[in-house]
Amino acid sequence: MRSSLIALLICAGMPWAGPTHAGEPNWPDHLAIGTGAPGGTYYVYGEGLARLLTRALSLPVMRLPTEGPVQNIALIESGEAKLGFVTTGIALQAWNGTGVWAGKRPARSMRVAFPMFDTPFQLIVLQDSGLRAVSEMGFKRVGIGPRGGTSAAYIPEFFNTLKIPVQFLFGEWEELAAQMQRRELDVIAGAGGVPLPAFIELEAKEKVRYIAFTSEQVAALRLAMPELTSSLIPAGSYPSLLRAYQTLGLYNFVVAHELLPDDLVYTVVRSVFEHHEEMMEVHSAAAATIPANMDHNLFLPLHPGAIRYYVQIGRAGQGD
Repeated sequence: MRSSLIALLICAGMPWAGPTHAGEPNWPDHLAIGTGAPGGTYYVYGEGLARLLTRALSLPVMRLPTEGPVQNIALIESGEAKLGFVTTGIALQAWNGTGVWAGKRPARSMRVAFPMFDTPFQLIVLQDSGLRAVSEMGFKRVGIGPRGGTSAAYIPEFFNTLKIPVQFLFGEWEELAAQMQRRELDVIAGAGGVPLPAFIELEAKEKVRYIAFTSEQVAALRLAMPELTSSLIPAGSYPSLLRAYQTLGLYNFVVAHELLPDDLVYTVVRSVFEHHEEMMEVHSAAAATIPANMDHNLFLPLHPGAIRYYVQIGRAGQGD
């Protein structure tokens, strides 16, 4: 398992300095965080988090580029990652062995450490495509990110529920943006913290339009997938977004392997919240990385080390 982790790091172009002394005798000699694909918010957020925790824990913490929550949960189950980023919807399916996790043993090794941010679903097209509504996307080419990501798990269900047949294409967000520039894609349906880096890069080169679901479509989707919540992207979040964008979303959390030492997870949680401004400099979505947003976790158990922190700051209910 150690050799496969090192191989992942080498392939990702990440430094590996070999074993070093951990901050405490019972801590592992390194930590790996399952994050996301280049061009996505997970990828950027993970880089900043790894840098902060390397300093705070006095041990090497590495960002693992992955396809997203599905792969992150698998890496935690196998022990190859000790921390990982998940959305509530994917985590719920993995915990219960349903949806994208159907046919697999339920994933029960993850424990919540702290909240990250909301993941709004965002549909972007080029202005010259002529598309102005989701209902007009029938038989169009829709990029939905890496196969293990939240968008890839949910967007097909969205279009199936709305009975709109489309052609789905998978890939890293950066590559999908490049395909749209080459007119090989009609729509990119993304899910990630705002702003999605790949969307910002696309806007710098092309005139784009954000397509919202109608209120009737939102109602149908929430009826089919009750875990979806209302989400709003404020005007100005992207250069082309001149009005608030009403959509659907899922919340994100950092989860830790249940066997990670309590004092290590406590230090992780405390360090993230005490360096909130530093995380916001990494990505503006980290503005939502605050203890109050633990309220968005309705089903996953918390890690005992995280419970210790929330009790200490007077949010004892987070440990219930």
